[in-house]
Amino acid sequence: MKVLRITQPGGPEVLAFEERPAPVPGPSDLLVRVRATALNRADLLQVRGHYPAPPDVAPDVPGLEYAGEVVAVGPRARRFQVGDRVMGLVGGGAWADLLVTHEREALPMPEGLDFTDTAALPEAYLTAYDALFLQGGVSAGETVLIHAVASGVGSAAALLCKATGARVVGTGRNAAKLARASDWGVARTVLCDAAPPRFADAVRAETNGRGADLCLDLVGGDYVPETLEALAPRGRVMLVGLVAGARVDVDLGLVLRKRLHVTGTVLRSRPPEEKMALTQSAERHLLPLFRSGALRPVVDAVFPREQLREGLQRMARNDSVGKLVVRWD
Repeated sequence: MKVLRITQPGGPEVLAFEERPAPVPGPSDLLVRVRATALNRADLLQVRGHYPAPPDVAPDVPGLEYAGEVVAVGPRARRFQVGDRVMGLVGGGAWADLLVTHEREALPMPEGLDFTDTAALPEAYLTAYDALFLQGGVSAGETVLIHAVASGVGSAAALLCKATGARVVGTGRNAAKLARASDWGVARTVLCDAAPPRFADAVRAETNGRGADLCLDLVGGDYVPETLEALAPRGRVMLVGLVAGARVDVDLGLVLRKRLHVTGTVLRSRPPEEKMALTQSAERHLLPLFRSGALRPVVDAVFPREQLREGLQRMARNDSVGKLVVRWD
């Protein structure tokens, strides 16, 4: 099979195609022919040498999500059969013709979506769903502050909030990108094109002075102190990304006075049991919303696999709105 591998740490130019033996599924695994994948900042960091893969996947083949067809099943696998269309998250290795995944970490593709649309769903929606609902406890009528609302996870989170009846205030650093946010039900956007960013006053104005109940922070860095200012009493922060930096000074007194909750979360390094539980919950609660059209993929561009490097360059320039998808066939 053909894989796209990292030859050495660096930019997209260090990626090269290589032939490797096909993987063999274990007793409860699926062997999936990848038809499409999507790009994530974790891939970009891994290529640069800043985000090592988990120990159970190939260290030099990135790729965290896929849409494809089952071509073989292990002797104990029962959920899917050869020919079924599936999607899901993996710890790495999706930049390949074939991958192996446990059957309980795979999801059936929603009816009516093709492979390229489907490949835009797993990372963005499972990350947003887990952070907002399973950990953040969002409910109808609450106000959710979403940083980088025009990103893949940000746009998915906004659509999830819209489907739930939660109000969204979204931030971003590009006015043209923020103009798209109304398509996802965002009530108000705040342009953060200065350092440090300022958005707390706008959030309070949108909530009659109360502040946001929950923040999905995909940025970190100097957004964190302003986020704490923007939260309502007993507000919650779900810290998912650190593209603005991993260190910052915060007023812990504000955390105490407001009784705030700050939770950090990642998916890639979780144990398999937790990933399986998330997949099963998503199958029950998210797939019906895709089938009804309440949730949808937000795709910025689709590249053939020979142009994956160009997709990474687009991501590095922060030019995309939603997901960058790669056709693997």
